[in-house]
Amino acid sequence: MSEVQEKQVFSLPKCMKDVPTHFCPGCHHGIIHRLVAQTIDDLNLQDTSICIGSVGCSVFIYDYIDVDTVEAPHGRAPAVATGVKRARPENFVFAYQGDGDLAAIGLSEIVHCANRGERVTIIFVNNTVYGMTGGQMAPTTLVGQKTTTSPYGRRESKEGYPLKMAEMLAFLEGTAFSARVAVNNIKNIIKAKKALKKAFLVQLEGLGFGFVEVLSACPTNWHMTPLEANERVEREMMEYFPLGIYKDKLKDKK
Repeated sequence: MSEVQEKQVFSLPKCMKDVPTHFCPGCHHGIIHRLVAQTIDDLNLQDTSICIGSVGCSVFIYDYIDVDTVEAPHGRAPAVATGVKRARPENFVFAYQGDGDLAAIGLSEIVHCANRGERVTIIFVNNTVYGMTGGQMAPTTLVGQKTTTSPYGRRESKEGYPLKMAEMLAFLEGTAFSARVAVNNIKNIIKAKKALKKAFLVQLEGLGFGFVEVLSACPTNWHMTPLEANERVEREMMEYFPLGIYKDKLKDKK
């Protein structure tokens, strides 16, 4: 019998730290971190990147991606990113935020950052709930979804409708790229990485503000198994939050 030679085809990205994860089983943050790290590696940005971490589960990005990181107050990551980029325009600056952080207390910051066309990249993790602080209703919580602060389900007549951030920001003149992706299966993960690369490139080419919304699972606060939560992304979230590219000045330029 001939000896089988093993060839490694899957390895840790260079700029990702080899440490145990603290995230809950089935959480998609780890997948998203990997895609961000791979994109940084692909574009050779590790030494020039500055990450802005927000408040919430997303804050722990500094434990996993080996780049310079600044921690921002709750919701203020776009404002901090603006200051960092203006002070150090030669650096690649990106922020990593959750839906409670970006779409609630930070709504003003993200809208004005995009409208000004700041040369920064925002990665927005949308799991339709406040993850770290107890599972409260978020601006992206779906109608009918039960949370600790909407125990009977979100009602459009009282709490309004979930915010569609990718579409909203795409309408602003300063936005150069806006997309919504998901990481619930291999096909969507591949598309998500392509969108992230484009969002990075619009900053590198000085075209304006880049934004990628990532639909993500939160099994713990959804009170689901990881498998059920992954299926919910496909069945419920993608129905209300359609995947796609909503603005792409990089494509228009070419």
